[in-house]
Amino acid sequence: MNKLTRIYVVISCCFFTFCAKAQDCTLDIGGKNSEVVMTIFQLNDTQKATMEVLKGELEITNRGLEDEIQKLFDTHPQSTQEELITLADKYKALKQKIVNASWEADEELLATFNSKQYQRYLDLCEEALRKPIKIIPVSYKDSIAPE
Repeated sequence: MNKLTRIYVVISCCFFTFCAKAQDCTLDIGGKNSEVVMTIFQLNDTQKATMEVLKGELEITNRGLEDEIQKLFDTHPQSTQEELITLADKYKALKQKIVNASWEADEELLATFNSKQYQRYLDLCEEALRKPIKIIPVSYKDSIAPE
C-alpha cells in the first residue's frame, strides 16, 4: 500500500469508529431545560402535561438511584483493589440505570411528537452529530407544527 492509501484507510477507520460510537440524542427532560424543550418543539398542552409527569417520575427514580449510589459508597468495603473494582462495577450499573431511565422518559415524550416536531428533533440530532431515538410520530388534527 502506498502512503496515500494508508492515510485514507486510517481516516476511514477513524470516521467509522466515530460514527459507531455516536452518543444518543437526548432531550434531557429531567434536566433544567424543560422550557427550552417546550419552546423548540412547540409542545401542545397534552405534551406539556406528559412531559411534566415524566419529569416528576424521572426525578423520583433518579433520587432513589442516587440514594443507592450514596449507600453504596458509604457501606461498600474499599480496602483492596478487588473491592474497589467491585465498587466501580456496581456504581457503573447504577449510573447506567439513571441513563436508561432518562432515555426511556425521552422516548415516551418523543412518542407524542407529530411528524414536524419529530423532524425538527431529527434535524437537531443530525446537527449535533448524535444518534436519534427512533419513534413513529403521532398524527394530531389540532397540532401546531413548528416552523
